[in-house]
Amino acid sequence: MSFSELLWKKAEPIWQKTLHHPFVQGIGDGTLEVDKFKFYIRQDYIFLVEYSRVLALAAAKGSDLATMGKFAELLHATLNTEMALHRGYAEKFGIGRNELEQTKPAPTAVAYTRHLLGVAALGSLSEIVASLLPCQWGYCEIGSTLAKQGEPKNQPLYGEWIRTYASPEFAALAQWIRALLDSLGESAGAPERARMEECFLLSARYEHAFWDMSWRLEAWPV
Repeated sequence: MSFSELLWKKAEPIWQKTLHHPFVQGIGDGTLEVDKFKFYIRQDYIFLVEYSRVLALAAAKGSDLATMGKFAELLHATLNTEMALHRGYAEKFGIGRNELEQTKPAPTAVAYTRHLLGVAALGSLSEIVASLLPCQWGYCEIGSTLAKQGEPKNQPLYGEWIRTYASPEFAALAQWIRALLDSLGESAGAPERARMEECFLLSARYEHAFWDMSWRLEAWPV
């Protein structure tokens, strides 16, 4: 069993709760309230901004030119392609660029991005990769699972979202990060592998929390 498979198995209860969360299921069957999805779109945009900073730090800590180049490529694609696509998708829901950029992060969004940034700033490349993988792998699993169930005919924009994360291109990215984690895990000692596991499981929990945050339209209590 590879290291990534071992981590996935340990996170299995989290994945199951994520896949069966009413927000995720609501995307799949088209019953999710649009206001909740719009909340998610706005928060996800804020997440992508901070995610880009994490990719930049990952590139700086790359152990070889190929790894550095790949993370630099992902950073460029996120900043100049994915975020533009995100803005275009948001416009279909009536969310303009100014509204996206003025979005204030909800408590869970702050906590998740600070976790990723903290690992990126203070941790090793191995820890960064472990903290990033649950997002890539989790979205890939959600996209492919919902695609197999069939796109919701009553909400074509949800179908568009499903196709994005069920695409071969997104699966290839998730596979690359997973392979990198396995490679780093093979050469890591027991203490490093334990830190990687901790980062992976915490990010997996935050992935679930992000969906739940969007379902509850989470706001600061004060």
